[in-house]
Order: sequence, then C-alpha cells, then structure tokens
Amino acid sequence: MKNFFLKHWLKIAGLATGALGGYLYYYYVGCVSGTCPITSNPYRMMIYGAVLGFLLFDMFSGDKDQKKVIESTEKIDNNDKDQEL
Repeated sequence: MKNFFLKHWLKIAGLATGALGGYLYYYYVGCVSGTCPITSNPYRMMIYGAVLGFLLFDMFSGDKDQKKVIESTEKIDNNDKDQEL
C-alpha cells in the first residue's frame, strides 16, 4: 500500500487539490438559483474539480516505463534504417 502512494502521489494530490478547488468554486462563484447543473451542487462540483485536478497533475507525472519503451522502439527503428543503407 505504501508503494502505491509513493508511485501515485502526484495523481492523488491532483484529486485532492481539484476537489478542494471545486468546492471553493461552488462556495464563492456557484449558482445559487439551482439552474446550473454542475455548479449548483457542491458534490458535483467537487467531482468535476477532482477530475480536472487529476488530469492536470497527471500531465506532469512522467511514467519512466513509458519513456523506456519509447526509447527502445526508437533504437530499433534506427537500427532498421542503418541496415537498409
């Protein structure tokens, strides 16, 4: 369990930050009359904020495994080009 949190700490922080931001948006800006489907309900706004926070923070979490796969495929492509010449 500890390894999970260490591996995904940035995504978890994005969820928490987004949920807090969503609630603050609801509290200070949200629609009071209830005609706005997302901003009139604090739970919906927190979920919306959490999703946006997750996506935003996920952009900055580089998966080292994916980089290794991309680098290895580039090496294979370069070797194939060298052999053709």
